[in-house]
Amino acid sequence: MADNSIIVVKNLVKKYGDFTAVKGISFEVKEGEIFGLLGPNGAGKTTTLEIIETLREKTSGEVWVNGFNLDKQPQEIKNVIGVQLQAAGYYPNLNLVQIIELFAGLYNRPVDPMALLDTVNLREKAKNKYKELSGGQKQRFSIATTLINEPKIIFLDEPTTGLDPQARRNLWDLIRHVRDRGTTVILTTHYMDEAEELCERIAIVDAGEIISLDTPTGLVDKLIASGFKRTKEVKAANLEDVFIELTGRDMRED
Repeated sequence: MADNSIIVVKNLVKKYGDFTAVKGISFEVKEGEIFGLLGPNGAGKTTTLEIIETLREKTSGEVWVNGFNLDKQPQEIKNVIGVQLQAAGYYPNLNLVQIIELFAGLYNRPVDPMALLDTVNLREKAKNKYKELSGGQKQRFSIATTLINEPKIIFLDEPTTGLDPQARRNLWDLIRHVRDRGTTVILTTHYMDEAEELCERIAIVDAGEIISLDTPTGLVDKLIASGFKRTKEVKAANLEDVFIELTGRDMRED
């Protein structure tokens, strides 16, 4: 185990009857990094994360989070992690301050709602109900709620799905800001450009196994070294870059 590893997973297995969803996965996440867990639907990445988050029972293997053993200290693990909720996890008729105060009460932790909303640039929406927010605002607020208990690690599950380019890139900036504050970020996404832009290291999961783990540059270099060649030349910018350059990076709300 590396001295700076905040998550350690060893030979993790999860079975559902005769089906093995996770087949002996092992990896470590370093403290203070953005770590990507990527894979197609059904690969086992969500099951793996839910086990680490104490939300799902494992069949066998070992998991350590911030030095705490999953089998013996699940409550201690819950105290140091933040898990992004999907929209169904919020009360739609409460305003943002009320939701933050509700979560703070559940954590039994004093929180300044306005300071937290400042973190995600939502102060002006403090009295708005959750259901009144745009897609980008909902995602930023979702990340804010993961920070209420001042976690050492947060888990973000496809945080930019469905967002327009401006909102997506602004959320990237927010995720970097959270990391720069000292929080370790575990990220899942189906957008490869997002993983390449944000993640310091990436584990690619398929059929319940990690098939590659490296930095984004290392993964690309290995592919090139294998003789891979694109059928179309890659330019220095892509269409999303064009869109952002023409319309600006400022957040626009629905």
